[in-house]
Amino acid sequence: MAYEVVLLIVISIYAIAAIGLNITMGYAGQVNLGQAAFLGIGAFTSAILTKTFAVPFWISLPLAGLISMLFGIALGIISIRLREDFLAITTIGINFIAESFFLYYPLFGGSFGIIDIPRPYVFGQKLDDTGYLIIVLIILAICILFSIWIERSWMGIAFECIKQDEYAAEGIGINVRKFKVIAFSIGTGYAGLAGALLAHYKTYIVYSDFAFPVSIQILTMTVLGGLGNVFGSLLGSAMIILLPEIFRPLLQYRMIMYTIMLIILLKFQPQGIIGKGSFLIKKLHQILQEEVRS
Repeated sequence: MAYEVVLLIVISIYAIAAIGLNITMGYAGQVNLGQAAFLGIGAFTSAILTKTFAVPFWISLPLAGLISMLFGIALGIISIRLREDFLAITTIGINFIAESFFLYYPLFGGSFGIIDIPRPYVFGQKLDDTGYLIIVLIILAICILFSIWIERSWMGIAFECIKQDEYAAEGIGINVRKFKVIAFSIGTGYAGLAGALLAHYKTYIVYSDFAFPVSIQILTMTVLGGLGNVFGSLLGSAMIILLPEIFRPLLQYRMIMYTIMLIILLKFQPQGIIGKGSFLIKKLHQILQEEVRS
């Protein structure tokens, strides 16, 4: 049972980061290939606050999300003048810059990272894996509900308009600059929360935990499940975490597997597994229609 709990914790944490990326890319159509950088910002923020300054976990957790959001706002401001390929390259660069800071700045522990990060306490009791899973699942549920609210709100409509055509969105009075910044800030805020949860679960973090390949991993989760679908991000996270466990002998080739999977998806099924208009969704609709007719 302990092994299953560990997997559920890891899946749920990365699902939060993937759902955040889905808000930025799936809802608003803004490219972010550096989500791991914001995962790292949240992780190191919470680790430093709790270990160095003795800040309680329940305070450091929202602060980690908030600080990641502030960096996301900066990225959103940059994105105002950038589109598509240029924005993709910029976000990749941000990931490498963040990784360099984590490696070379002494505050982040250098190549050794930060160890002995404290686990949170509830009513004076240190949380074990099962207790931590409950906390992570509650936060994941809140993130999912907030994401669904965004999709169905005026904000989601604005995001969809920007995603389809920025110039047309401006023409009907949508403040494109404002909503781009909002999309990046929310998406990176999710990543910050996920990073803090990851740090306090592992109890140690190192710069390589937030390298560019991790961004590709989170991107694969989001695209695999289906851009624009919050439950697709959840499904994609589960699949990407579980597949290396199933094919453990191929673990060293996982980046090649992610790359091949992304190429195949973007070429033949850009909607993902359960995204809008995906093969699976169309097939399910067809089956349901046949059942109704019969």
